[in-house]
Amino acid sequence: MDKKYDVAIIGEGPAGMTAAIYATRAGLSTLVVEKMFPGGQMGETPEIDNYPGFENISGFELAAKMSAQAKKLGADSMRADVLDFEFEEDNNTVKTSAGDINARTVILALGASHRHLGVVGEEKYRGLGVSYCATCDGNFFRGRDVCVVGGGNTALEDALYLANICNKVYLIHRRDAFRGFETLAQKVSATENITLVLNSTVEEISGNEKVDTVSVKNKLTGEITHLSVSGCFIAIGTSPNTELLHDKINLTESGHIDAGENTLTSLPGVFAAGDIRSKISYQIVTACADGAVAAHMAGVFISERG
Repeated sequence: MDKKYDVAIIGEGPAGMTAAIYATRAGLSTLVVEKMFPGGQMGETPEIDNYPGFENISGFELAAKMSAQAKKLGADSMRADVLDFEFEEDNNTVKTSAGDINARTVILALGASHRHLGVVGEEKYRGLGVSYCATCDGNFFRGRDVCVVGGGNTALEDALYLANICNKVYLIHRRDAFRGFETLAQKVSATENITLVLNSTVEEISGNEKVDTVSVKNKLTGEITHLSVSGCFIAIGTSPNTELLHDKINLTESGHIDAGENTLTSLPGVFAAGDIRSKISYQIVTACADGAVAAHMAGVFISERG
């Protein structure tokens, strides 16, 4: 590709699309690279009710609106697999299956992928009772019985959050003690409508059109128990999509890009936005905020170099 862009945005999730909107509005030539479809994890969410301005909207529809807005403002887009990066101040190369991209700055918005249990029924009922985000989808199960799978801080926080809006919450963990903070574990144990299902693993998720049963196996006795639930929230962590970035940029122990609220990475002219960045809250709205900041910082970087 002969054209050299001011900004190359890698990933078309909410962070990447917001970055594209802000970059183009700032007069920067912008290209968004995405291997599949707009939205990332958001695009796979059937219903969203916590994004400001929309009481209820599908992730696919919200992604389509964001993508259309970025394109209307002048952002170019490319469907391609990213193969490698060559970072050099003010002259970066992104190698893709559709050719090389040259850009003065790069915004990395590749997102993260939820870790899956890999059990029967998990993929079949994804979005039909199987969820990986309690704060995103919990409200749809208000007053019902649900389960949470995991033993870290996210699982404990999800169980407490759901206990406030659901009838009963089963917390399933494969060990007899939680990996999360002791204070959270104590709160969980003290919450009346949370039932601990310890030393147990999920064997199968089943139902008719939607989830209605989660089968768990006790690791000590081998006994199978069938839990009648409407929702199964899997909270065993996410993996940031940084496979191509090892040895190229500073990462945290968890594999996220080490970048603060200003989205600056260890490389000049390279910025990180959304779930790929190490931060406190991983939500659509915080990803959008990152995108706006990253676009601003890219503009600052370019203006300072003339």
